[in-house]
Amino acid sequence: MKHILFLSYFIFTSMMHAKAESIPLDCTMQIKKVDQTSETYTLVITHNKRCEILMDHNESHIDLVPKVHDFVSSDMKEDTSSATSTKIDKLILLAKSKLGDSYEPAKAGPDHFDCSGFVYFLFKSSGINIPRSSLPQSKIGNKLARNELKKGDILFFDTHHRNHINHSGVYLGEGKFIHSSSGKAYGVTISELDKGFYLDKFRWGVRKIEK
Repeated sequence: MKHILFLSYFIFTSMMHAKAESIPLDCTMQIKKVDQTSETYTLVITHNKRCEILMDHNESHIDLVPKVHDFVSSDMKEDTSSATSTKIDKLILLAKSKLGDSYEPAKAGPDHFDCSGFVYFLFKSSGINIPRSSLPQSKIGNKLARNELKKGDILFFDTHHRNHINHSGVYLGEGKFIHSSSGKAYGVTISELDKGFYLDKFRWGVRKIEK
């Protein structure tokens, strides 16, 4: 337990120091409880509504940052835009760290995924709640056409041409997207949006991280 308390203190002080140099924090955070099993330690963290937690599983650290919509003064627009870009970049970094992880039905990580489970895992790890399956995911925002897509948008497909969304992934930009495929790759892979199998399967995108 002493090790956990030290870890909790280290996480808290490190976050506060790192963020204080960029965007002023008006946040409070508390380590609510620590659960221990023979294999894992789980930290339950609470914080006020002005902030949100970003988690990067690839680098195993946690950031406590101000919510973008809480800072509206004109002199902070550049900082909040940078924070949004960083959030997208971290999500994509996490996604690419999972390349090659195997496809498995009804799994949402951390090492095996079905298609919607992969998208769910990425956004949940970034502090953004979305539905677990692809059809409900496709209804959580305004529909984006192909020419409106930006890096970090969620993409939706009808792979059987049945007027039914059954596949999702995340746009990487430059005509590429990352997803957990049940096809030849049978795992997390990067595919082309504008040619090959998915050329006529894409239906629309949704943006959950505004830029």
